[in-house]
Amino acid sequence: MTIQQPTELTHAAMLGLGVHRPERVVTNDEVCEVLDSSDEWIQTRSGIKTRRFAGEDETLIGMSTAAAERAMAAAGVTAEQVGCLIVATSTHPEHTPASAPQVATALGMTGTAAFDISAGCAGFCHALNLASSMVRSGAESHVVVVGVEQLSRFMDPTDRGTAFIFADGAGAVVVGPSDEPGIGPAAWGSDGSQAHVITQTPSCIGGHGTGQDHPVVQMEGTAVFRWAPFAMAEVAHEAMRLAGVAPDDLDAFIPHQANLRITQTLAKNIKLPESVAIATDVVDAGNTSAASVPLAMEAMLRQDEASAGDTALLIAFGAGLSYAGQVVTLPPLG
Repeated sequence: MTIQQPTELTHAAMLGLGVHRPERVVTNDEVCEVLDSSDEWIQTRSGIKTRRFAGEDETLIGMSTAAAERAMAAAGVTAEQVGCLIVATSTHPEHTPASAPQVATALGMTGTAAFDISAGCAGFCHALNLASSMVRSGAESHVVVVGVEQLSRFMDPTDRGTAFIFADGAGAVVVGPSDEPGIGPAAWGSDGSQAHVITQTPSCIGGHGTGQDHPVVQMEGTAVFRWAPFAMAEVAHEAMRLAGVAPDDLDAFIPHQANLRITQTLAKNIKLPESVAIATDVVDAGNTSAASVPLAMEAMLRQDEASAGDTALLIAFGAGLSYAGQVVTLPPLG
């Protein structure tokens, strides 16, 4: 007996993009009401001017659902067409049940495969690689990928290493079949020897006085800054090599929005030409971890810094340490 498998390989691309940005805008001055810092210091260190925090009525599942609905509308894809939904997050407050099945149900999906992945700030790019592989192999025709975080609920507001950096948001794409390749092979990996650099430690702080016993994020910022702009330059070149693309072929560079200084140093180390637009959503949105790449993608499209159909290099890196990058064709915006 021979086990049957799909034999007709196809190409995969992002068919639509949607995001959810919480309404509440938090300035550096507001952060510094609790944190021993200043607006000038925060902007100098990170480039961040504002960030968004979810309101009490904004749940991680609700944010994910809103972003996915917009992505599906942009792609013209219905719930019935989606065979799998992947949520990349580090801030779903429960280990079980996962958020993805609940998001799938909220979207009107029935019997759809749905699961969470945790790869820190690199989660969206990891999930995008999984979704692309599913579509290309014929395992699924359409896959929804969501990157979402509510880091404001997992922070110590008095921690000078993290409190001004992290924020909330959600971004989603629909991955489906395409006439041409729209998602290049992933250059991805991990370095568990540096697992201690970014962690979540049990605490009763609960972020913003919620009283919830969530593990707060802690980070050795100097170690991240020494690692990311240099190691990720090599990953970027590997992603371009795998896709058969040169820096001059790129229209946009969309890295994880960790820190404006990291982005600028990384772009310099990659030796990107001046013609390549560089995402700087971190200035207004802060570091939203697994949500940062789709949110930055949306900001560039919304502000006409890039257009659907452009060629972009995505790079993400974070806790694990984990990292991933791929060359993509930018999708239409919902």
